[in-house]
Amino acid sequence: MEDKKKSGIAQYAFVISELTSREIKRKYARSSLGIIWSVLNPLLMMVVMSLIFSKMFSRNIENFPIYYLTGQIIWTLFDTASNSAMTALVDNKTLLIKAKLPKHTFILSRVYTALVNFGYTCIPYILMLMIFRVHPSVTMLLFPVGVLFALIISIGFSYLLATEYVFFADIKYLYSVVLRVLMYMSAVFYPVTSLSDNMQKVVNLNPIYLLIHFARECVMYGRVPEAWVWLRLGIWSVISMGIGLAVFKVKENKIMQTL
Repeated sequence: MEDKKKSGIAQYAFVISELTSREIKRKYARSSLGIIWSVLNPLLMMVVMSLIFSKMFSRNIENFPIYYLTGQIIWTLFDTASNSAMTALVDNKTLLIKAKLPKHTFILSRVYTALVNFGYTCIPYILMLMIFRVHPSVTMLLFPVGVLFALIISIGFSYLLATEYVFFADIKYLYSVVLRVLMYMSAVFYPVTSLSDNMQKVVNLNPIYLLIHFARECVMYGRVPEAWVWLRLGIWSVISMGIGLAVFKVKENKIMQTL
């Protein structure tokens, strides 16, 4: 029984890795540099955006380029994962019908693809940490924990969005507006202290800001994130995964009928 279970998990992991490989190859199919752009593109963007925003906020935030970059890579992970996973079921309609693979395989493969791209992005990010002389600290070991929180929250959102997109395609446009609001409420490129007390309370409830704050604390400032940050991220992880899975399970049987 255990061997069967292990075999099933191995096959499941293999399918996800194959789907991820397909997504990455498709993304860079017409590019001469191919996968190198996964490192080169974020590096160039990091340099350009750091120069632009440094002029605006350098007086208010110490080591602003790293402040901005830390927020940007976490935001991009969530944005890419949830946005790409939203259309996963519709995009793979043929495979769903012919191969009869578990539906959530396609959702998870999109999230995993975003994680792989995030890994490539971390290469220039580490380079920028060295350039701007951010000294290594023990608390940096907590960074993967923050990424894990980001993945769990992203998966929860992805289940919800992918399911609803099957029945209501316009959610894609509505979600783009929600993402824009979330980004501006995540203090990616401005100091949260510049906001009023009431707005700071609102921002502190935003899960994406909490993820970004977690990363900045352990990477930039060499501090263990505050207990309230851990607690709220834990709550958001449970809520997002719970709602996402619940909606997916309730509508799972109707998905194939609608597709």
